[in-house]
Amino acid sequence: MKKFVFAVAGIAALSLAACNSNNQDAVNNAEVNQPSAEDLNQAATDAANDAANSEAAALGNQAAELNASNATVEDNTTNPSDAQEQNVSGM
Repeated sequence: MKKFVFAVAGIAALSLAACNSNNQDAVNNAEVNQPSAEDLNQAATDAANDAANSEAAALGNQAAELNASNATVEDNTTNPSDAQEQNVSGM
């Protein structure tokens, strides 16, 4: 029985040794599929520019809406009379 256990352990050890995790083909394929640093930098710059442009457009629209709403508000303030302007004794 001991010889059988040693034989199975030996076969298992040899089988695991044959499975080499350093597969250079797989490593090369993974490296080939990665974008270059220049491509990543360009993508980041494009995304930042798009975000800035959309933010500027949104702020421009907001300013236009505020200006339009301010133009439609009517002035309901009343000016004080001369007597009220001269009445400063309470100050």
